[in-house]
Amino acid sequence: MTVNGAASQAVEEAAPAAGEAVGRVLGTQAASPLSFWVGLEPGKVVQLDDVVVTRRDVPGYGPVLVAGVVTTVEARHEGAAYDSDVFLIADGALPAAVVEVAEVRVTRVEPEVFVPPLPGAKVHLAGSDDREQALYFDVMDRRIPIGMGRDGRPMYANFDFLDGTRGAHVSISGVSGVATKTSFATFLLYSIFNSGVLDAESANTKALIFSVKGEDLLFLDHDNLRLDEGARAVYARLGLPARPFGSVHVFAPPRPGDANGVPHVSARTQGVSSFYWTLVEFCEEELLRFVFADADDERAGYSLLVGQVAARLKAWAEPVGDGGAVMVRGTAARTFADLVELLSDQLQDESTRQQWTGAQTPLGTVNAFLRRLRSAVRPLSPIVRGDLPFYRNHTVSTSDAQVSIVDLHNLPERAQRFVVGVVLRGEFHRKESSGTARPLLFVVLDELNKYAPREGDSPIKEILLDVAERGRSLGVILIGAQQTASEVERRIVSNSAVRVAGRLDPAEAARSEYGWLPPAVRERATIAKPGTMFVAQPEIPVPLAVAFPFPAWATRPAEAAAPAVAKASSGDPFQGLPGVEEDIPPF
Repeated sequence: MTVNGAASQAVEEAAPAAGEAVGRVLGTQAASPLSFWVGLEPGKVVQLDDVVVTRRDVPGYGPVLVAGVVTTVEARHEGAAYDSDVFLIADGALPAAVVEVAEVRVTRVEPEVFVPPLPGAKVHLAGSDDREQALYFDVMDRRIPIGMGRDGRPMYANFDFLDGTRGAHVSISGVSGVATKTSFATFLLYSIFNSGVLDAESANTKALIFSVKGEDLLFLDHDNLRLDEGARAVYARLGLPARPFGSVHVFAPPRPGDANGVPHVSARTQGVSSFYWTLVEFCEEELLRFVFADADDERAGYSLLVGQVAARLKAWAEPVGDGGAVMVRGTAARTFADLVELLSDQLQDESTRQQWTGAQTPLGTVNAFLRRLRSAVRPLSPIVRGDLPFYRNHTVSTSDAQVSIVDLHNLPERAQRFVVGVVLRGEFHRKESSGTARPLLFVVLDELNKYAPREGDSPIKEILLDVAERGRSLGVILIGAQQTASEVERRIVSNSAVRVAGRLDPAEAARSEYGWLPPAVRERATIAKPGTMFVAQPEIPVPLAVAFPFPAWATRPAEAAAPAVAKASSGDPFQGLPGVEEDIPPF
């Protein structure tokens, strides 16, 4: 026996109880402190994402643990020279052996003595303690479960990289309808609220979710009728209760043409409030700029005119009555269409135009501004009102419940941009004025590429950049989802400490924005099933493949059981939480 071989055997005998031995470190492939190959023993099997460990005795340091994750598994005939030899070997006419090998990407060396594992050293599947070390779970003082690994054991994320302690923000990418992006974002919120990492702050920590795809997210506070015992067992292994969210308030726009401001929803009837902005608020808060929230608007020649007109409205608009209407320079406006017509008359009149623009403005620029403004009348009229009681509660607020859902699916895209921009600005300013990062506010926003595109500028993009770059210090955490990370502003994606990918389009997976995915994982992401996500976090060198459990809350109206608050007859209509837009097969 060689000296190294004897040392290796001594290490194996002294090592703590490990998992099943599966093979030995190959000597035909170079081993390094960063990766090595394993030859599997006959009858032994490893699969992608398995965690394996080996040890080496290093003079002066003692036993060194080298742990890693299987990234490639290959099988071949050893002894075959030609492709056609496979038939001769199968018939027994040519001697050859079937050999299986696996590539391991090193995740942790403990202690940090960066030496390669020795050829011939035994490799084991990681036992509980070794797995904790290999994936850095043992140093996560505050960890939240994010799903189950392929070995059937829980996977975790370090909450320090979510709450702003050492990082913040989450970026989730994947094909629409298959990648289950919103489903994972909702489960992540549920895990944060129920895993115990928030301690005493749990009751005051808030989440703001913008729902853009149907009414599926409106039932997070209802039990899921499809939840079976197997799924409940998964929640138990994750250390989470299998129940819906406990505190939810839903906000929806008023029905078009409704004089009473009834929320425009059909499936949910309790715990829903309508939201809108009065013309007084529209003028006083200079919301006109959010009417022009497309990147194309910022590039247009009328972008300066938008700010000038908004400033004049703030200075000249006066409230009329108690319905939110305004009087501007002697003319009353009771609807958004009235206000647009008032501006049109004022800006097209040469005698008053310069008083609004502050300088000589070409008529072509004014007309372009007015054309764009008139096109906003139809989408914005239901949510910019002067005909509803000004004193009634009509604003989106995160103070009423732990989770606030803003339902946008009944609004045109232009109105959706307006709502997202105005609500985000209000919440961000509220957090700024509070002077403290605690309690946290989590913002879940799907279709991030629509609100913060890579090219161009817009008021919404400015706010989202502010959230990405300063939100960590203010306690505003963005959980953004998009089909294509390559089309989202780079600074938003790069400021996300945790990155997640579900099923990816092959062309999108090849983009540089997914450089955090190793090549083999990129290929796997193109065939990933719904419910499988690849999660990268700063502490762990490789993404973790996780499967998150079937939602315990309803993800569509048909799955919704009666809410617990209704059964208890507590009288509080705002206890509960809505669901998810994608269907997830049982775990």
